[in-house]
Amino acid sequence: MKRRVLVIEDSRDIADLLVLHLGDLGCETTVAGDGETGLVQAGAAAFDLIILDLMLPGMDGLELCRRLRAEDERTPILMLTAKSAEVDRVVGLELGADDYVTKPFSIPELMARVKAIFRRAGPAGAAEGDTEVLRAGELEIDPGKHKVTLQDRPVDLTAKEFDLLLQFARHPGRVYTRAQLLDAVWGYSHEGYEHTVNSHINRLRAKIEPDPKAARYILTVWGVGYKFNDELWAG
Repeated sequence: MKRRVLVIEDSRDIADLLVLHLGDLGCETTVAGDGETGLVQAGAAAFDLIILDLMLPGMDGLELCRRLRAEDERTPILMLTAKSAEVDRVVGLELGADDYVTKPFSIPELMARVKAIFRRAGPAGAAEGDTEVLRAGELEIDPGKHKVTLQDRPVDLTAKEFDLLLQFARHPGRVYTRAQLLDAVWGYSHEGYEHTVNSHINRLRAKIEPDPKAARYILTVWGVGYKFNDELWAG
């Protein structure tokens, strides 16, 4: 089955380039030239990935990202940002984008990001043959159903948040650096992209921790990185 991608980009040249190379990956691509159209198209069909430019006419990419996440927690969002827009990148990640690529970007790098998202997005992101339900404290993770509950209540996670939590929970007590998490969860390790990890961990904590400022599940190991609290582990 073909992957379906929605490209929301006002530059026709960039959009056409993305359509061409996504086609080489076997993708069926829909293009929207502005935020309002992109929001309508995102709600009208199911997509495996949304590639979103932050500099859009009318509704900008940050507002569009917020609205998309309010309606759909699952579909991965890959942002295209200006090289100088560090604040926008961080805000975009806080709003729920899964990853970002800065303009001008290289096609091989962008396609590598897309392939990494496809490998790990949705239920297909769970390791083959490993669908055992994981429990720690009041948290339950079901890889087969791509479902997380806390105190028997469902927790809505984005695809990347789920992958990140699952990576931690499958290796309780193991300390990960940000670079190791980028490689394990995003499928690449790139200097300068640590904000991606930080933002996702902050958002994940906000959803699963009773008190995000005093984390119980995902612990900070100062000077090194993060780990899943193995003292809560139930197997």
